[in-house]
Parts: sequence; structure tokens; C-alpha cells
Amino acid sequence: MERQIIKGVIYSNLDEDVGPNPKAYIPEDFSQLQLMLISVKTFAVLTGERGFIPDSLVILPFPSLNLKGLIKYIQWEDSEKRGGIGQSNIAIFFEEMDDVIFYKYFKELSTPFNDIAQNIAFLEQSYAPEEEYINELINLENALSELLEELKNQELEKSKIEPLQGALKDRSLIDYQFKIILVGDPTVGKTSLILRYTDNAFRRAYVSTMGVHVSNKIFKAEDSTIIQLVLWDIGGQERFALMRQQFYQGSDALFLIFDLTNPDSFMNIPGWYSDIQKQIGSSEDNITGFLVGNKKDLEKDIRINTIKAKELAEKLNLEYIETSAMSGENVEKAFTNIATILYESRK
Repeated sequence: MERQIIKGVIYSNLDEDVGPNPKAYIPEDFSQLQLMLISVKTFAVLTGERGFIPDSLVILPFPSLNLKGLIKYIQWEDSEKRGGIGQSNIAIFFEEMDDVIFYKYFKELSTPFNDIAQNIAFLEQSYAPEEEYINELINLENALSELLEELKNQELEKSKIEPLQGALKDRSLIDYQFKIILVGDPTVGKTSLILRYTDNAFRRAYVSTMGVHVSNKIFKAEDSTIIQLVLWDIGGQERFALMRQQFYQGSDALFLIFDLTNPDSFMNIPGWYSDIQKQIGSSEDNITGFLVGNKKDLEKDIRINTIKAKELAEKLNLEYIETSAMSGENVEKAFTNIATILYESRK
């Protein structure tokens, strides 16, 4: 692939004497401290779950490594262990900027993990040497890399045959064009929402030095009107504060986005709103948009009450919606609704 998406693979088992144990890993440049941190964290999330091992894959953040992990938990029968069950997990690691790829293709990626998990369980039952575990990790990395390449090619092929993409080259075919700005704290999921909506998980054009990522989506309304949404994902880091002022100009609508699991990102919404209002010179009555609570899929970690969020949205004269870039819930609805509102106001 042009860029290696998978940054590493680690296999850890739960040893009754030493606890979480990083047993095999690739590449070899993980430090022992990193290996122990990863191994402990992957098992720590099961604490309080009464031994329940999730069947589905799990995504965990590892901020100290600037990575995220996709985890597959494994168990097998072992009469020598307490409860007669052995436990382990396989984790692959990737950069946060690529998380939308793994969210979008969550189900497709499960098959290679399930296949390798069966092999790993057999190795544990057979007391196999470390080299065999490493071979399985290599096989998993190769299988996932091939699958990701195939999915990427499918996306590229789809973009080539998409009939409306020609409208980008012939502006006369577009009846309405709307600029939507997406604003909020870093890591609330702005880019993931956009890439989920535009169906371009692999195609990312984020200009980190400028702090803006511009995407577009062209679609046909029910009356055959051609609408283009130009989506501006504006960097939330403080170093982009002066640049943001320029990116706000000419906006038709905005999405103010916060993380439902992060109270600070919610508390900062009024500040973002005030900054936009000041820069584009609009009153509260004519800023069109949505307050968006993202990461709805993380039900157990949600810390923002829906009623409280709706009250803030009403105060800011915005609509409110909760989304999940991982599952796709309400993502299409959010963008379609804002397009409809803008279209109806321009007709």
C-alpha cells in the first residue's frame, strides 16, 4: 500500500503468575514499557465485566502512543487455569487519523481476526513456541493489509463511476452549492463524520499546517436538483485560531460538534459559537446549523445528558442531533437535513 496503515500487532495473554503478558509482537521496535502498557490496558477494560469476553472487535485509544488499537479477545478451554478458561487478545495499532477506516469496515475486518483467533487458541492449547505466535501475527497483518487495499480500491472505483462526480468538472450542472463548516474541540470526530458521510474513508486531504480539510458531496434532491455540499473540517487546535477566522467566511451553515463522552468538549461549545458569530458577523437568529453530539455508540461512556444538550442547542438557536461515526447512525440524516434546510431557504 502507498502508506502503511497498520503500525503494529501485539498478542497478549493473561498469565496467572505475572498477569497481563505481551507474548508476541511485530515489529520489534516496541519498548518493554509500551508492551506492558498495552497489555495491561487491553485487559483492564474487562474489569467489572464479570469475566465477560466480547465477541465483537473493540477499539481503544492509546494517547501516550498517539495510536488507537483494534482488539480481538480470545478464550479457550484450559483445565490448568482458574475457571478452566484461558484468556488473551490480539491488538493491531493505527493512527487516529485512520480511525474512520476501521469504523466504517468494522464488520469486514472481523473475519481475518476470527480466523487467526481460532489458530491462536489452538497454539495456546498446544503450548506452541513463540515463533508460531509471531507467524500468526504476520499472517494477520498480511490478511488485513490485503483486505484494506481491496476496500480502498473499491472506494476508488466507486468514485470513478459515480455519475454525479462529473458535476465537479462542469460547475453548470450544479444548481446549488453550500459551504458547511464543522467546528469543535480536537478529537470530537469532525473528520470521521465527514469521511463517513462522503464514503471516502481512505481519501484524506488534511493539511495539518493550515488546519483545514475540505471535502464535498454531490447528490440529487427529490426534484432532481443537483446540490453540492462543500464541507470544511476546521482544526480545533489553538495554533489554528487565527486561520480559522478566514475559513469561517462565506459559510452557509455550521455543525458545532462535541464528544458525548467528553464534558469539556461540550462545555467549550458556547465559546466556539461565540467565535464563529464574531467572525462572520451574524446574529443568533440567522446562523443555521446543528449542535452535534458525536460518539453515540459509546453508550457506557456517555456523560452528556440529551436534555441538557437540547437546552444548549435551543439557546444557540440550533437543531440538535446525536451521531456515531463508527456505526454511521444519523450521519447521513444530519447532512441531509442541513442540505434540505438550506435548499428550501434558497428556492
